[in-house]
Amino acid sequence: MSQTDDGARRRPIRHRGPITLRGGEPDPQMAGTTTDQRLLDRRGSSDWVHTDPWRVLRIQAEFVEGFGLLADLPRAVSVFGSARTPRDSEYYATGVQLGAALADAGYAVITGGGPGAMEAANKGACDAGGTSVGLGIELPFEQELNEWVDVGVLFRYFFVRKTMFVKYAQAFVILPGGFGTLDELFEALTLVQTRKVTRFPVILFGSEYWSGLVDWIRQTMVVQGTVSPGDLDLLHVTDDVAEAVAIIQAADATRAEHESEPPAEEAVPGSAPVPGSAPVDD
Repeated sequence: MSQTDDGARRRPIRHRGPITLRGGEPDPQMAGTTTDQRLLDRRGSSDWVHTDPWRVLRIQAEFVEGFGLLADLPRAVSVFGSARTPRDSEYYATGVQLGAALADAGYAVITGGGPGAMEAANKGACDAGGTSVGLGIELPFEQELNEWVDVGVLFRYFFVRKTMFVKYAQAFVILPGGFGTLDELFEALTLVQTRKVTRFPVILFGSEYWSGLVDWIRQTMVVQGTVSPGDLDLLHVTDDVAEAVAIIQAADATRAEHESEPPAEEAVPGSAPVPGSAPVDD
C-alpha cells in the first residue's frame, strides 16, 4: 500500500473502466484481474455463449463514451513512449519539449495517460496552454491518469482505446518505449501500409534508440521480401522536435489540399457515356 506525502497510508486504487475502486474489489474472484483478461482467458466453457453477446453492449458503450469525449478535439497528435521513463531522463525532457511544441502548433496531445514519457508529453502540452488528453487502460495494479491530463478516460478494452488513438490523431510520435509502445507503432504502420489511414506520419523520436529496429527492418525484412523497400518510407526518424512538428504540419497541408480537390466525376445512370469509356450494350 502506498503512502501520501505526509506519510499516511493510502488505500489502493483500482479502475474498472470509468469505475474507481478504493480498498479492493467488491468481488474477491475479480481481484487482480482485468476486463480484457476475463474476456480473452475464458475458453473451454459454454458460459461464453450466454455472457459474451451481452458484453458487446459494454464494448459499444466504451466506443460511445470515447467518441463523445473526443469528438470536439482540435487537430491532435498521439504520443507514445515508456511508462518507465524517469523524470531525470533526457527522453522525459524531450517529451516535455515535444508536448509544448505540438501545443504551440495548435495540436492537442493524446497519450496513454500514464507516467514516464506519457506524463512528459502531457506536461509539456498542459504547461504550454494546449489540450492534454490521456486515454488510460484498466490494469491489474494501481494506476491513475497523470496529473497533467486535462481530458481523460479509462478504458476496459485495449482495442477500443487503440481506435481512439488513431481516429482522433493526425500523426503518431513514438518516443523510446517497450512492448506497448512497439504494439502501437506496428499497429499504426499496418494501418498506413494497408491504406486504412492515409497521409498519416509515423515518427520515431530518438535515432540512437530506434536505429537497431530500423536496420533490422531494412536488412532482414526487406531483404527477405516480407515488406517492400518503399515501406521504410512510412517511418520518419528524427532527434529534433522542430523537425517532427514540421513533418506533421506538411502532412496536414497535403491532407487539406487533397480534401479541397473536387471529387472525381462519376457516371450518372441514364447519362451519356464518359468520353473514352467502353460502350454499354443494351
